[in-house]
Amino acid sequence: MAEKKISNRKYEAELARLQIELVKMQEWIKSQGLKVVVIFEGRDAAGKGGTIKRITEPMNPRITRVVALPAPTEREKTQWYFQRYVAHLPSAGEMVIFDRSWYNRGGVEKVMGFCTEEEHQDFLRSCPEFERMLVRSGIKIIKYWFSVSDEEQERRFQKRLVTPTKRWKLSPMDLESRKRWVEYSKAKDIMFAHTDIKQAPWFVVNSDVKKHARINCITHLLGQIPYEDTTPEPIVLEDRPAVQGYVRPPMDDQTFVEEVHSKL
Repeated sequence: MAEKKISNRKYEAELARLQIELVKMQEWIKSQGLKVVVIFEGRDAAGKGGTIKRITEPMNPRITRVVALPAPTEREKTQWYFQRYVAHLPSAGEMVIFDRSWYNRGGVEKVMGFCTEEEHQDFLRSCPEFERMLVRSGIKIIKYWFSVSDEEQERRFQKRLVTPTKRWKLSPMDLESRKRWVEYSKAKDIMFAHTDIKQAPWFVVNSDVKKHARINCITHLLGQIPYEDTTPEPIVLEDRPAVQGYVRPPMDDQTFVEEVHSKL
């Protein structure tokens, strides 16, 4: 029996409520000087980006940053594997969201042959120690794996083919990964076996229904950081002082954007 989907009305109402709570959590992170890392991993087309977008919509980008790194440069390939990620870790009062992360080595690099077997094995040994080190330094790590069924992923891929604003999401890498469902499953299982640690466990999000995944993930995220409502008291704006002796230049001296809406 298919799962009953949440109505659009209930979804919008709950998302609006959760986004208010996200702002409260953000202010708590800032006021308490917390350092939070949230990692989003999972299958292609699993809905990670949409969830990240809903999380960051109401947030202050100076406090909550999204990191989505491109493929490493030739110089970065010669560095310690975790080095380019360390540069993006949060300072006190910040939350950093990694849209894919150092777990690339446990997934796409392993499956696509972008790393050697020795490098993969070294990652599996090093990653838990790396994360324990970050936790000891005071960084809170929250890891989400977005799980999507083979059938739903295929449906989303097909939709991207006919949706102009989503065609950019179908990269050659996505098309190749589509052929390697089983290989990705094996790589994910191996990765979980080594990196699902007590200090930084994995949380799996069922994302066959995107709206459900967003609500469930945001609710869980809010529960991972015990926060208090530090919303400031209502602000009363004073009257602006009267303008004295200043004459603004003519409006015709400025170049305005054409108001095309009036022609629609």
